[in-house]
Amino acid sequence: MEAEHRARRWFIAWWALACALKLVVAARLPLFVDEAFYWQEGRHLALAYSDLPGMTAWLARLGTALGGDHVLALRMPFLLVGALLPWWVARIGRRWFGAIHGWHAGTLAVLLPLLGMLGILALPDVPLALATVLCLHAGARLLQAATPLASLELASGLALGALSHYRFAGVWAVGIAVVLWLPQGRRLLRDPRVLLAGAVGLLAWLPLLLWNFEHGEAGLRFQLLDRHPWTLHAGGLAFLPVQALLATPLLALAMLQAGWTTGWRQRPARPQWRFLALFGTLVLGGLFVLGFFADRERVSFHWPVPAYLALLPAAAMGIDGWSRPWRRAAWALAALGLLAALGWCLAVAAPSLRAASAASKHYPRNFAGWEPLAAAVREELQAMPAGTRLLAEDFKVGAELGFALGDPRIPVLDHPLNHAHGRAPQLRLWGLQADAAAADAPTLLVLAPGDLPFKHWLRRYHELCMRLGPLPPARTVMVDHGAQRFLLLRLPPASPAPAAAARACVAPAMAWIEAPGPDDAVPLRFEVGGWAFKEGAGLSKVEVTLDGAVVAQAEYGAEFDVGEYFPESVDPHQPRVGFRARVELPAGLAGRHWLGLRLHGADGSLEEWPEQPLRIVAGAGGG
Repeated sequence: MEAEHRARRWFIAWWALACALKLVVAARLPLFVDEAFYWQEGRHLALAYSDLPGMTAWLARLGTALGGDHVLALRMPFLLVGALLPWWVARIGRRWFGAIHGWHAGTLAVLLPLLGMLGILALPDVPLALATVLCLHAGARLLQAATPLASLELASGLALGALSHYRFAGVWAVGIAVVLWLPQGRRLLRDPRVLLAGAVGLLAWLPLLLWNFEHGEAGLRFQLLDRHPWTLHAGGLAFLPVQALLATPLLALAMLQAGWTTGWRQRPARPQWRFLALFGTLVLGGLFVLGFFADRERVSFHWPVPAYLALLPAAAMGIDGWSRPWRRAAWALAALGLLAALGWCLAVAAPSLRAASAASKHYPRNFAGWEPLAAAVREELQAMPAGTRLLAEDFKVGAELGFALGDPRIPVLDHPLNHAHGRAPQLRLWGLQADAAAADAPTLLVLAPGDLPFKHWLRRYHELCMRLGPLPPARTVMVDHGAQRFLLLRLPPASPAPAAAARACVAPAMAWIEAPGPDDAVPLRFEVGGWAFKEGAGLSKVEVTLDGAVVAQAEYGAEFDVGEYFPESVDPHQPRVGFRARVELPAGLAGRHWLGLRLHGADGSLEEWPEQPLRIVAGAGGG
C-alpha cells in the first residue's frame, strides 16, 4: 500500500507541475500558423472543412468565445483535454496491470514529450489522442464483459475521433484488425451493443464524407493523394532514430520491448495486455512502412501518439522490472525530455533566443514575426484612405493577421502554399480567395516572400504583376534579422490591363551575398560581393549594413550573369547587376555580427535585405 501511495503521489506531483509549466508556455508561445487557421475556421462554424473535420475548430471557437481572441484562451480547451490524457492512461494501467504500474504509466504519459506537450498548441492531435485512449479503455473493458457503459464509452471515443482527424481512420483499421485477431474480440462482434457503438462511430464520419461529396472529394484527395508522393524514398529510415529521440531512448526501448513481448512473443493470461500491445506495435509498424512512401514536406513525427498511449502501461511494468540504475536512467531521461521540449518552446517565445537562431535551418518561422507585422499593418492602414482593403498573399498571413486584427475575413491571393496545405478549397468556399486587387478601392497587399523557395520568388513577382500591375515601392518588415520578412505594398484603386502589366512589371528587389558566407570569420577590413537587381526599375544604390547600420556603399554595376537562375528577369541593368564593397571597421567590434544590404531602387524604393551572421576576428589580416 505504501508503494502504491508513493506512486500515486509522484504521479500527481508530476502531473500538477507539468500542467503549471504547460500553462506558462501556452501563455507565452506565439501563435502557430495552423492554430491561426483553426481559429479562422472556428469563426466560420461548419460540420467539416477542407483540411479537417469540425472538432478542432469547435474547440478553438469555444476557447475564444469564453476568453476572447487571446492565445491562451484559444488553447485552453486543448490544455484541459491534454491534462485528462495521463489520468486515462493511469486508469488503463491500474485496472489491467496493477495499481503501481498504472500510476507509473500515468507518470510516463506526463513525461513522454510527445504526450506531455499535447495541449500547448491548439491542434487536432489533442482530441484525436483523447478519442484513442477512450477507445483503448473501452476495448479493454469489452474484452472482459460487454456492458452498456463500456459500449457507450466506445461509441463516444469513435465519434470523437471521427470528428477530429482523417488519421483516426488508421486507429479504426488497426483496432478492428486486433479485435478480429483475438478470440475474445471476435465474440464481441456478435454483441448488438458493440455493433451499435460501431454504427455510431461510423455515422460520425458522415459530415466529413458529405463535405467531400459536395466539394469534389477535395479533402480526401489532399489527405490521400496530393500530399503524398506514393513513391519509394528513404524517408522511413529516419523514423526509428527520430522516435527514439522524441520518446527518449530508454522509454522507446521499453515500449518496443513490451509490445513485442506481450503482443507477439508470449500469450499473456489477460487478453487486455495483448490487445494493447498488438494495437501499439501494429500502429508503429504501419507508420514505419508508411514513412518510405508518405509526405516528407510536412512534419509527421507526432503520428505515433496513439501507439504510445497503448504501450505505456506495459512499458511501465517492464521498466519496473529493470535494475535500479537502468530504471532511474529511464525516468531521468523521460523527465529531461519533457523539460527540453518545454525549454524549446520557451526559447521560441523569447525574442532574443529566437533572433539568435535566425540563420539556422531550425528557425521557427511559423511562430515568428506576426506581432511586428500586425503593428506595421495597423500603421499603414491608418495612413491610407478610409475603406482600404487588406489583402494577404497566402493563408498563413491571412489567418495570423486575422487573429491579430480580429478579422476572420481577410482575402487571400491564390498561392502554392494554400494548395500544399489543403486550405485552398476552404478559402474559395468562404469567398476569401482573391484573384485580383479591388478596382474601386486602394489595397494594402502583404507579401511573405519567404513562404516560397528563393528560386521561385521572381516568378511569383511576375505572377503578381500579371494580376495587379506594376508593384509600388514596398515597406519592409524585418523580424529576427530578416529570417521572417514581409513586404507591405500600397496598391492604387485601379490597375493596368494584364498585358500592359506584364510588359511594365516592377517588383521588389532581389539580392544575394556571395562573400563572405554565413558564419565566415573575417577581419576588421574585408570585402563584400554579390549581386542585386530590381525588376522594371533597377537599383540606384546598394549599401552594406552591419547590425542595421550602414558601414559601406558598394560599387554597383559589375557584370554578374544571373540568367541561369532568373532567365525571366527584365531589370534594365542586366547582366551588370554585381556589386562589391570594402568594409573597414574600428577596433573593438570583434565577435558575432549581422551583415545585410540596403537596396535603393531607381523608383525611390528602399528595401532591407535579410541579414546573415559573420564573425569578426580582431587582429587578423585585411581582406
